[in-house]
Amino acid sequence: MVFFDLPVKTKSERKAATAFRKFLLNDGYYMVQYSLYSRICNGPDSVETHRNRINMHLPPNGSVRLMVVTEKQYESMYVLVGPRRKEEEYKPGEQLSIF
Repeated sequence: MVFFDLPVKTKSERKAATAFRKFLLNDGYYMVQYSLYSRICNGPDSVETHRNRINMHLPPNGSVRLMVVTEKQYESMYVLVGPRRKEEEYKPGEQLSIF
């Protein structure tokens, strides 16, 4: 999971924030909430690969956080308002980490 809070006061800041969001979407992430993106990784090597890719595309300012959770931990998340998205549906038999 990638959490971020990026400044958007100037035109260059908005451009950097948009470029970062587009990178995440093009790299297989889906938007859980506006500043929270998630993707499935097949093990620690995949997590490391995507962490490195994020590092190469970081915006110059703001705050970006990365958290790795297991599939079981992600499935135990409570959705208090609104339905789960299709990308969040449980797929039994696969051992995956949500990143």
